[in-house]
Amino acid sequence: MSFLCPSFTSVFSQIAGESYLNLIVDATDISPEEEYDYIVVGGGTAGCPLAATLSSNYSVLLLERGGLPRDHPDVLSEEKILVNLYEANDRDSPAQRFTSEDGIPNFRGRILGGSSMINVGIYSRADGNFYARTGIKWDMGAVKKAYEWVEESIVFGTDNLTTWESSVRDALLESNIGPDNGFTLDHVVGAKVTGATFDETGRRHGAVELLNKANPENLRVIVNATVEKLNFSSSASSGALGSPQLLLLSGVGPRPHLASLNIPVILDQPFIGQFMYDPPRSTINLVTPFPISGIGSHAVGISRDGFSINDFSGATPFYSPVSEIFFPDPSPPINLSVATIAAKLTRTQSSGSLQLASATNISVNPSVRFNYFSNPEDLSRCSNMIRYLANMISTPSMEAYKFQGLKGEKSFLFVGTSLAENESDSGTLEVFCRKTLRTIYHYHGGCTVGKVVDGDLKAIGIKALRIVDGSTFPTSPGTNPQATLMMLGRYIGLKIKEERSA
Repeated sequence: MSFLCPSFTSVFSQIAGESYLNLIVDATDISPEEEYDYIVVGGGTAGCPLAATLSSNYSVLLLERGGLPRDHPDVLSEEKILVNLYEANDRDSPAQRFTSEDGIPNFRGRILGGSSMINVGIYSRADGNFYARTGIKWDMGAVKKAYEWVEESIVFGTDNLTTWESSVRDALLESNIGPDNGFTLDHVVGAKVTGATFDETGRRHGAVELLNKANPENLRVIVNATVEKLNFSSSASSGALGSPQLLLLSGVGPRPHLASLNIPVILDQPFIGQFMYDPPRSTINLVTPFPISGIGSHAVGISRDGFSINDFSGATPFYSPVSEIFFPDPSPPINLSVATIAAKLTRTQSSGSLQLASATNISVNPSVRFNYFSNPEDLSRCSNMIRYLANMISTPSMEAYKFQGLKGEKSFLFVGTSLAENESDSGTLEVFCRKTLRTIYHYHGGCTVGKVVDGDLKAIGIKALRIVDGSTFPTSPGTNPQATLMMLGRYIGLKIKEERSA
C-alpha cells in the first residue's frame, strides 16, 4: 500500500543493485523530530518508485512495515519462488498469509519492495481497456515514459525458453490463440514471450531497486515501521488490503462499521473497503514423464474474451502423511516435476468488501470477501476460458507430456482436478471452474476512483492525501499488475512535482 501525504517528513551495501541500502534505517533508530516534505506509507510495488521520484526535488520519508530483502535471501532467487509462500508465517515472513471469507488462501507482501519481491516475476504492461476503465487521468505519453523508467533498471527479456514454456507457447498457437507476437512487454492479443524481473542468472530485481534512482540526500527509508493511523498531513501507498485498512483505523469509512468498533468517525466515507475484486484463477497441473529443468513463467496467451493464460514449471516437493511408515528416511521429500497452465479472468464483474478484524491492531489482517462468481457472467466467461485450456491440452505440443499405459494408451497424470481433452459441456466446465478456483494474487479495489479518490488519486474529502496503489483500480491491468503499479508510482510522483512547480 502506498499513501502519500505532504507536510510531515522522512537503504543494503554495494552489492549489485543494492546501493539503496545506504538509505535504510530501522524503525527503532528514527528521530521523531525530523520533518519531511512527503511521507509515503508503504514501501511496496508502487511506493518505492513514488518515493524515489519525489526525492529528486523534495525530502521524503518512506515507511515500510516489513524488513529488507537481504535478510530474506530466498526472495531474490527464482528457484525459491514457492519457498517464500509455503514458509509464510504471521510474524515476519516476506509473504503474509491470509484467507478470504470465501475460503481461498491468499498472500500479501511484507518486505521492502512489497509483492514485487514474492511474485513469479512476470512483467507485462496494462491493456488499453484498463486505462479507459480506471477513471484515472492518464497522459499516455507520460505513461510510456514511466514504464520505460522502470524497465531500464529491473526488467529482462529472454531468448531461451524452457522446454515447458516452448510447449505452452506452441500449444497456444495450435489452439488458435494467436498470432505469435514474439517477445514484447505490451499487452497484445495472441501468444507472446513476456518480460520478467528475474535476470538470466535467476536473481530477482523488484521495485526495491528503483530506490537506487532516488536522490540519497532527500530520501530516508524506515523498515519494520508500523503505521497505525494517518494524521492526513502526508501521503499513502499501502496496497489493496493495507490502504482501506489504514483509512478505517484512522476513522475514515462507513459510519456504521466504525461506530460498531468504537472508532471515532473523522469522515463518513461509505465506499472505503467496497468494490474489492480478485480475478479468479483456474489451473491444470500435470506430472511430467521426464524431469523439467529450469523455472520460469515467460509464455503468455492473451484472449480477446477477457482472459490470459501463462505457464509455470518446476520440481515440487510432495509430502505424505504415511511417509514415515513406508520409508525409513522420508527426508528429503519426493520431488516430482509438475507443469502448470494457469488461466486468469482479467475483467471480473464480481466484487466484495473489506472490514476491520481488529479496531486497534494494524498487524491483524482485515476481513475480506471477494464473492467469486457471484456475477453469472464471470462463471460463463470462466467456462469459456477452461474450454480453451481443454483445447490446448489436446494439441500436438502437449503429447510429449502424456504417460503411456500398459496397453499402449496415452494419458495425462493430473495433480488435482483432471480435465478431459476438448471438453465442451458447459455444466462440466462450470464445475471445473468452481473446483479449481484459486487466486492469482492480483486482488485490487477498496479505494476506487470516483468513489474514494478522484482522477488524480487525491482522496475525496481529505486534504493533502493521495492513495497510490492497486486499491484504486476497479479492474485488473491485463496479465500481471506489477508493471502497472511500478509505472503508477513513477507517473503520480511526476504529476505531484508538476503540480507543485506550476
